[in-house]
Amino acid sequence: MKKTRLNSFHKSLGGKMIEFFGWEMPLEFSGIVEEHLAVREKAGLFDVSHMGEILILGKQALDFIQYLTPNDASRLIPGKAQYTALITPKGTFVDDLLVYCLNGNKYLLVVNCANSDKDYEWILSHQEGYEVKVENKSDDYTQIALQGPLALEILTPLTEIDLEEMKPFRANLGKIAEEDVLVSRTGYTGEDGFEIYTLSSKPENIWGAILERGKDYGLLPIGLGARDTLRLEARLMLYGNDIDETTTVLEAGLGWLVKLDKGEFLGREALLRQKEEGIKRKLIGFELIERGIARPHYPVYIKGEKVSEVNSGTFSPYLKKSIGLTYLPIGHTGEGTEFEIGIRDRKIKARVIPTPFYKRDEGS
Repeated sequence: MKKTRLNSFHKSLGGKMIEFFGWEMPLEFSGIVEEHLAVREKAGLFDVSHMGEILILGKQALDFIQYLTPNDASRLIPGKAQYTALITPKGTFVDDLLVYCLNGNKYLLVVNCANSDKDYEWILSHQEGYEVKVENKSDDYTQIALQGPLALEILTPLTEIDLEEMKPFRANLGKIAEEDVLVSRTGYTGEDGFEIYTLSSKPENIWGAILERGKDYGLLPIGLGARDTLRLEARLMLYGNDIDETTTVLEAGLGWLVKLDKGEFLGREALLRQKEEGIKRKLIGFELIERGIARPHYPVYIKGEKVSEVNSGTFSPYLKKSIGLTYLPIGHTGEGTEFEIGIRDRKIKARVIPTPFYKRDEGS
């Protein structure tokens, strides 16, 4: 298994290690519920170095990204990031990702760990005709995420970067613990926070400095378990569960990132056609009305007929109820619509509710 540069620190902190898409990663440290609530109420520190990083460089870098992704990358300026996707000609997902504009000729793509090699090959397969260089830098970067309402207070004294003035999806270069970093106000939890990228051979200096600084603030190291429950409460997509090469951007409820008027891009014709014809199914959020927990792949029924499966599902540690995501036929996606989920040998009632399930108080 691959190991991040912080692997030994996770073990020294008592991390319960598991295999995750070829990586040895911590599932939990002090417990999923405790870690989840720490991020919601105080702060949590994540090692997300398993994520992939791909550089696109050259005078046609922007043109190439515009062709590969449905969002409008021309809106990016140096120090700005954008959520977008790599999509097939059918308008379905190769992956979802963040694109950072480092300068006009240099862009950093942050992709899912399970897809980093696949994404790299996909990008290379469409490179012909563009004067660009594509580099897979996934093994070079360490990525650390500090998330939670106290993240700003914890990180501010550790860097000269003006974090308070940094808006969401903005980024800046600087130093933390004397190590060079790129810091962005982004995350995968639904909370305020920062993601830190470094090429340093000593990322433990950054990790250790943040942990030490956060001790008096209730900061905890966070594993993959709470990372998943946090992102689900915030209705943030997980590739392989909620989106994949069988689901289109419009069906996933991510039509806002499709800019049909920006010019030609992969999947544009398919998405334009689907928008005109109307989608036949949609990803919805649900809660269980009866006791139980809906796990991924549990069958979903409408009037006794199986129509889909649960894509993501858990018991929400913060909301104290069972929630999940699934695709339903478009005529059954209205708020309050009831359906059933097969849990073992029973069918449990569920209903459609608005998402995100959790949204932080912007005034906090």
